[in-house]
Amino acid sequence: MGRIFEKRKEKMFARWAKMSKAFTKIGREIAIAVKLGGPDPENNPRLRRAIQNAKSVNMPKDRIENAIKRASSKEEADFQELVYEGYAPHGIALIVEAATDNPTRTVANVRMHFNRHGGSLGANGSVSFMFERKGVFKINPTGRNLEELELELIDYGAEEFLVEEDDVLIYTSFNDFATMQKHLEEQKIEVQLSALQYIPTTTTELSEEQEKEVMQLIEALEEDDDVQAVYHNMK
Repeated sequence: MGRIFEKRKEKMFARWAKMSKAFTKIGREIAIAVKLGGPDPENNPRLRRAIQNAKSVNMPKDRIENAIKRASSKEEADFQELVYEGYAPHGIALIVEAATDNPTRTVANVRMHFNRHGGSLGANGSVSFMFERKGVFKINPTGRNLEELELELIDYGAEEFLVEEDDVLIYTSFNDFATMQKHLEEQKIEVQLSALQYIPTTTTELSEEQEKEVMQLIEALEEDDDVQAVYHNMK
């Protein structure tokens, strides 16, 4: 019984830690959105998107409201959005998005993670040409005809329309992201997640052992508090 209890406790702590990291990242999204466009979601599309994403990870309503209030105060730190590029082991390209109030600390930490796990931090432009920045939406299509919905959303920039069990993933170009967000809101289609992401134009296939080495670097980066997202071109 003791071992079973310990395993359950470990899983519970791991789940809490993962949730805490998710809340930290969303909190920074909210802070940046408020600083750029104000605290009113009605007049701030980026803040509406951040709130949607907060709800998708079950962030409590009061915590969302507190994050908006903190971001509206003069005492709240200004976060900068930074993008780093580099290579993981076996030539896998990585793009790392960060939000930080201390760029010197962040670049030092990111470089450390690359060095410790057999990668190398590169200059701007060293790998970004291997990716396209696209809008990604995860929606709940309940009550809608999927064929009709796909045709409708093509008119608003949908390039891909992928059905995954009960949800639909929609990909748009970078330029059509705002148009799609506005249309989904106007049609009251439930958006569970929306983001601008770096999508690789080609991918590289590795052995299972090689994949593990790459994932060690990716996981180390993702665990860093300043890192918001990590993208790669591993198949």
